[in-house]
Amino acid sequence: MPLTNNTIRNARPRAKDWKLADEKGLYLLITPKGSKLWRLKFRHHGVERKLSFGAWPDITLKRARDLRDEARTAVSEGRDPARERKVAKREARHEASQTFAAIADELIEKDRKEGRAAVTIKKKEWLLGKLTAAFGNAPIAEITSPEVFAALDRIQKTGLRETTKRLRSVAGQVFNYAIATGRATNNPTLALQRALLAPDVTHMPAIIDIDDLRILLRKMDACTGYPSTLAALRITPHLFQRPGEIRKMKWADLDLDRARWSPPIADMKKRRPHDVPLSRQALAIIRDMQQHRNGPYVFPAFHSETKPISENTVNGALRRLGYAGKQSAHGFRSTASSLLNESGKWNPDAIERAMSRQVGGTTAAIYNRTAYWDERVEMMQWWSDWLDELKTGGT
Repeated sequence: MPLTNNTIRNARPRAKDWKLADEKGLYLLITPKGSKLWRLKFRHHGVERKLSFGAWPDITLKRARDLRDEARTAVSEGRDPARERKVAKREARHEASQTFAAIADELIEKDRKEGRAAVTIKKKEWLLGKLTAAFGNAPIAEITSPEVFAALDRIQKTGLRETTKRLRSVAGQVFNYAIATGRATNNPTLALQRALLAPDVTHMPAIIDIDDLRILLRKMDACTGYPSTLAALRITPHLFQRPGEIRKMKWADLDLDRARWSPPIADMKKRRPHDVPLSRQALAIIRDMQQHRNGPYVFPAFHSETKPISENTVNGALRRLGYAGKQSAHGFRSTASSLLNESGKWNPDAIERAMSRQVGGTTAAIYNRTAYWDERVEMMQWWSDWLDELKTGGT
């Protein structure tokens, strides 16, 4: 007797699987957990086969019968609907792996395996999330430059030009990865380099006037506050490294006897080895923090000695000194670079290496990792001595 909706609805689970038959090989399999699953039994070239249609009530009785009739038509034409279903699923999985979103996920996983910093990966995931919302499910080989432009244009119209620039860059990485792995032949972001609005250039505020710098250094020495904040504030002009690298300085990365700081590559913005010579003044600030040592970081956070000070700690201290918009922690890099070059005493390449910037092309950089070390040691001490002399009234 053919099934009815009432019969299906009233069917109850038993200790084992049991069946409710419909017609022409269609039946409902009822499991002990209460699932009601559509199945079709048929023969192909004399061999009994089975086909699944899904679960009731998602697949209604009427829909299950339509699927049964389609399968029986295929059998009458000599085709195997079960095999066709497997092939279709395999093709669907393959197609899903070719989408922009899937390849973006692969690229992120590659970054994790290469040991990229967690904050870098998180930022890339955030950027890619804005793009996958627009065309993430599209096969990557079919995405065109106008599609990418439309997605980026919506963002740049909100005024986020720098974000738009970064989005184009990270999208280009995904397309290049797809090309390298044989799933695309074109990078549509290349055509957009001149089509998007150029970002507004914002320079980090930095003091390069000697008299203004003298006043700032004196105020920094005179201010009071939490030891980590004061130490990080005062050592920043002596080291002129990136603020994010200074705040993460660990005791384990210091060789105080050799006056050398070797940040781990994972903490470096450019992911390149970079040792920093420590002047006597920088060493004194670090050694003074040993009395507060109770964790891995030289400049521990106020609320937790297992974490470093925050990204905004030094900038916050400068704001409290009245230098908001005049000098930033990152700005000390510009201060040092400008005044060291202006002194005429040092090789410009040595200054660039001291800034952890690449000197020459990629190949040259490989052989330049330890170049200018002796000059940099001398330069860092000269710079710290000059800062001290400036504070006391020297020129």
